Amino acid sequence: MRLDPLFEALDRIDGPGETVQETLRLVAPPSYAHRYIVSLIASFIRGNPEFFVNLEVTTSDMVTLGILENRFDLAVTGIEQSRAGIKLIPFRESPAVCVMRPEHPLSGRKILKPIDLHEQELIALTYRHGRRGQLDRLLHQVRAEPKIVAEVSTSFAAADMAREGLGLAVINPFPVYHYRSPDLAFVRFESPMRYRGHFVVSDQKPVPRIARAFMRHLRLNTPPDPFSDPG
Repeated sequence: MRLDPLFEALDRIDGPGETVQETLRLVAPPSYAHRYIVSLIASFIRGNPEFFVNLEVTTSDMVTLGILENRFDLAVTGIEQSRAGIKLIPFRESPAVCVMRPEHPLSGRKILKPIDLHEQELIALTYRHGRRGQLDRLLHQVRAEPKIVAEVSTSFAAADMAREGLGLAVINPFPVYHYRSPDLAFVRFESPMRYRGHFVVSDQKPVPRIARAFMRHLRLNTPPDPFSDPG
């Protein structure tokens, strides 16, 4: 994978001769921060001991606001909030999957469709997530009526409830797959639902060199999985 064009473009944004900023002010939502981002911050600092990273964990709604208010240099988020004053750089893309315990009756399927969720026990995302409404519409179109047993606010929480045997959940597999695949079955969900991760930077100021270095680090060191692809 050639990354040079992306970072050459960012070099042009940065401009020549700017002093290296040694501290990266980074923000991410919990689904990215607590496991995935933390592990890559550790390897980033080990490889660049002169750098310092300040990580803020907050809700997805506040991530973009933090960039706009110049409180952070870089955000990593799965929520696409295109607004004036920010630049979105595609990072990761994945389809929806159904996640469940390996002994679940549907775990052996290669693909699951919305109709397959009829009368199944379902762990759903809360209604503040746009994905919940999208899933509800898909189920309504085929007259599938699952049994909602719980509502949660993150994909990790949904996966953990599925691991406890409460039912199945429809989630974004990235980065959950990397941390839950030994305990759960992941089955592709046939639907138009797509999840896209982005780097978020300001388009009103130069992108710091340390932010470019961290983006490169994430792109090069994110392990592959069967569902997500580089954005």
